[in-house]
Amino acid sequence: MSGWKAAVRLTAGESKVLVTSETGDDLLKAALPSWSNHPRALLTLLEGVALWQGTPLCVAISVADGVDASHVSDLCGDRIWPQESALVRVFFAAPTRRKRRRLRGVGDFRQLRLVADDRGQR
Repeated sequence: MSGWKAAVRLTAGESKVLVTSETGDDLLKAALPSWSNHPRALLTLLEGVALWQGTPLCVAISVADGVDASHVSDLCGDRIWPQESALVRVFFAAPTRRKRRRLRGVGDFRQLRLVADDRGQR
């Protein structure tokens, strides 16, 4: 599956989302609260990115140490983990290292970049 790459990093304090182009340039960065008022919020956000690019989106998800599994399930869809759709394919990833062109201003995305890079190696 080619096209844009997405990575999500879930911690106790926040949920970070990073979308990069085929060439590795940042397209979208978001630092969101670690909770949502709707169980499909994260999946719907990722589906929107897939619709924008016009092809299904492959998403690498990384969960920080100490984050409760039930919290992750709640954020990602009604106790079903990982939740997928026709537009989004989800898998877990471990960090690796690589340098990319970056957008400034939303915060530290180093851990999330490591997850996104690992997805590209599969």
